[in-house]
Amino acid sequence: MSLKGTRKVFAVAAGFSLVFVTACSGGGGSAGTGEAPGKQAAAKADEPASLVVYSNSGDSVESWNDRFGNALKQKFPNYTIKYIQKTKEVGLKELLTNGETIDLYWDSIGGFASTLADSSLQYDMTELMKARGVNFSKMEPTVADSVKLIDPAKVYGIPVFNNNMVLYYNKDVFDRFGVPYPKDGMTWTETNKLAEKLTRHDGKQYIGLSSSQTHMLLMNQLSIPFVDPAKSSPTIASDERWKQFFDTVFVGPAQAPGYKEYMEAHKNVIPYRDEFLKEKEVGMFAWLSSIIFVYPEEFKSMNWDMVSLPTFEKLPNTGSQAYPTYFTVTSMSKQKEQAMNVIEYLISEDMQKQLSRKGVMTVLKDEAIHKLYGQESAFKEKRLQAAFYNKFAAIPAKTRFESLLLTPYAKAVPKVIQTGDANTVFRATEEETAKKIAEAAK
Repeated sequence: MSLKGTRKVFAVAAGFSLVFVTACSGGGGSAGTGEAPGKQAAAKADEPASLVVYSNSGDSVESWNDRFGNALKQKFPNYTIKYIQKTKEVGLKELLTNGETIDLYWDSIGGFASTLADSSLQYDMTELMKARGVNFSKMEPTVADSVKLIDPAKVYGIPVFNNNMVLYYNKDVFDRFGVPYPKDGMTWTETNKLAEKLTRHDGKQYIGLSSSQTHMLLMNQLSIPFVDPAKSSPTIASDERWKQFFDTVFVGPAQAPGYKEYMEAHKNVIPYRDEFLKEKEVGMFAWLSSIIFVYPEEFKSMNWDMVSLPTFEKLPNTGSQAYPTYFTVTSMSKQKEQAMNVIEYLISEDMQKQLSRKGVMTVLKDEAIHKLYGQESAFKEKRLQAAFYNKFAAIPAKTRFESLLLTPYAKAVPKVIQTGDANTVFRATEEETAKKIAEAAK
């Protein structure tokens, strides 16, 4: 199946499960040389290379070097690796138009496949993996399986790091009202009851519970797809699980007196980053487990901790979906062997340990590596292991349209809370997003 071509949706092959192993001996010989492919790849590692790396994430050069660049420079002294940061002025389109050769591309699951399709950068790395004995047996299963959501027969991306959702809480808000702190393993019902005790006025209005609605929707615990892969149509009005999800995660906390009035005073949106981190008016906030490393100074200014994401009663111990970030060798690279050497090292146990210590979630299902999470960070005293308390929800089938639907789906959240009429809001959102899909499919 072509990633671009007919613009078909990417569905996982039934019963297909990937396995992951790194740094294994290469199997089989390579045609024409009689030399093991793994040895050829190792020889290539010593050859000088100039590689260009790009991501749509907008990640800074400093962040790239801290997480990856410095380690890669030490591992591959003969490689010159140039990381290009996306800016408002220069993105992938501009780079390609100006003749830049991108050797390695990386992005999170939300935008990875659509970017490859739109830019014709997709490259099947299956043979490169075979030459090195690389497969996915040591990887977290839902992360490994997600590769086949892009294409069931090819490997267009290799997961390098992961993310999920947790529940942060402001201890000072709890202490102010004498309410016990939340615990790992709580349900949404229990958490909403706890939040009600915090949603009260005391000099100013406090809110018990809110969340980053975009991330909660993208990584929803019910594994609801944004798009029906068989029909290429939005699911917001047709999949009844969305009603359950909205009622539990968004509408539930807003039933406490004062919540809707708070929204009205804040442009009719649910409390978000500033209300939690700067104004410190929110007791609990569901957000990415990695977000503390994105806003470290803001978190340092708050008396906080974290617990596992609350769960649905019918799905005990099931947290959010995993949100992996993939790296790929591009179709345009003239140094594919060297580029693959970089990816192979990034998924090695050695590098995964380094990343975990810094607070970058590993893609491996290795508890010893999990326990290293954040231990070299400023937040090593916090309850960071809460990120691993729940199992991951299954990742549903993906299409190239998810990024188009995220904003309309997110805008439905405050509308449903304020009107109480989910059916009408969902139908209007479905109509809007169906038009977006039709336009993008032309």
